[in-house]
Amino acid sequence: MKKRTSFQVRDIGELNTNNEATEKIISGYFIVFNSETELYDGVWEEIAPEALNGVDLSDVRALTDHETDKVLGRTKSSTLSLSVDSKGLYGEIRVNEQDQEAMNLYSRVMRGDVDQCSFGFDILNEEMIQNPDGTVKFIIKSIKLYEVSVVTFPAYQDTAVEARSKQIKNAHKRAFESLKKQTEEKLNGIKTTYFR
Repeated sequence: MKKRTSFQVRDIGELNTNNEATEKIISGYFIVFNSETELYDGVWEEIAPEALNGVDLSDVRALTDHETDKVLGRTKSSTLSLSVDSKGLYGEIRVNEQDQEAMNLYSRVMRGDVDQCSFGFDILNEEMIQNPDGTVKFIIKSIKLYEVSVVTFPAYQDTAVEARSKQIKNAHKRAFESLKKQTEEKLNGIKTTYFR
C-alpha cells in the first residue's frame, strides 16, 4: 500500500485474547460507531454507522502498530475476519504460532500490557460541524479501509492533525469573508441573499 498524505489513523477499542480455544485469537472492535474521539483540543471526530456501508473488506491486513512489515493476519487468507454490526467493525486475528513476534504480542495482549487497537483509512465523505463555542466536530460518513492494527501507544498521525487544522482554518476564513461581505452590503444599503 502506498501511504498517502490523506491516510488517517484512528485509535479505537480494546482487545481480548481467547486462550481456551484450539487456536490463539486476538479480537476486538477496531471501529466503534457514534463514539466521539478528541483529536486535539476543541476538535472532535466520530465514525457514523453508514461509514462502512459497501466498504471492501476482502483484502484488509491486521498489523502491529501500523507497521507494514509486521503482518498479523489478512482477510484474503482468512487469518483475519472482519464483520460489521450495530456497534462497529469487529475483528478476530488468528495468531500464527510459528511467528515468534506474533506470539510475543499475543502474550502481551493476554497480560493486558497491550490492549488497544486502531485502523488506517482514507476519508471519502465527511461532515464538519462548527459549534458556537468554537469547537469543531467531524462526522465521517464513508471511508476506504486499508488496515487494522494492534497498537502499543495510541497516537494520531501528524498529517491527520495538520489536515484537520487546515480544514478548520479554511472554514473560519469562508465564514469571516461571508460576514464581511454582508456587513459591507448593509453599510452600502444593499441587501443580498446568499446561497451555498
